[in-house]
Amino acid sequence: MIKLERDGPVFTLTMDAGENRWNTTFVRNVAKALDEVEASTGAAALVTRSSDEKFFSNGLDLDWVQAPDAHPDGGDRTVFGGEFMALMGRIITLPVPTVCAINGHAFGAGFMMALCHDVRLMRVDRGFICANEVQLGMKIPEPELALFRHKLPANAFFETVQLSRRWAGPHALEAGIVQQVAELDDLLSAATQKAQELAPLGANRDVYGGQKERLFGENAALNTPHGAAYMLKNSDKFAH
Repeated sequence: MIKLERDGPVFTLTMDAGENRWNTTFVRNVAKALDEVEASTGAAALVTRSSDEKFFSNGLDLDWVQAPDAHPDGGDRTVFGGEFMALMGRIITLPVPTVCAINGHAFGAGFMMALCHDVRLMRVDRGFICANEVQLGMKIPEPELALFRHKLPANAFFETVQLSRRWAGPHALEAGIVQQVAELDDLLSAATQKAQELAPLGANRDVYGGQKERLFGENAALNTPHGAAYMLKNSDKFAH
């Protein structure tokens, strides 16, 4: 279901469950892999990918969500929401650089996971990324909206969350949602190369992870009620 490999400073997490739909069992397997990454020391970075050429992650395991008793392998349905959201928060603040290789469709929860990474590369010729909750008649939870608002440029944010726009690789690059596109055969190597370049930043976990907390965590600098001018003129009030 989840494979974790290491080559020098680069960990590669491979989702290996077909469409990689999210249920509690899937969440806990990803979390277990992250335990190993976080237990490491020294320079490190993480690449996340899928073994399926068509799908990065096709979102929630809807069959399990609708009838969990009929799909016991998915785990405890009652704890899924909290554990999934906590995992996304963990990925966005992981104390090493994270690179996502989006090799196919990434919808809903799969798109969220991709956005939680520091850098995103996407297949150039096939696959869409999309937050399709509105299209499915579902409300987007507040934490998910906050994630999108922090990670997407303003125009892309509205088209994504309100209009359920499906972004192909070239358009996602133009909109600033992903940082690079590549052919499928080159995608993993490009993501790995980027991870190798960034891995030295992960040597100081306190600084790298701590700055992510300041960007995305409680009382994040991006969310303060004060403008930059006030903060600059009163920098002693915001010292760390």
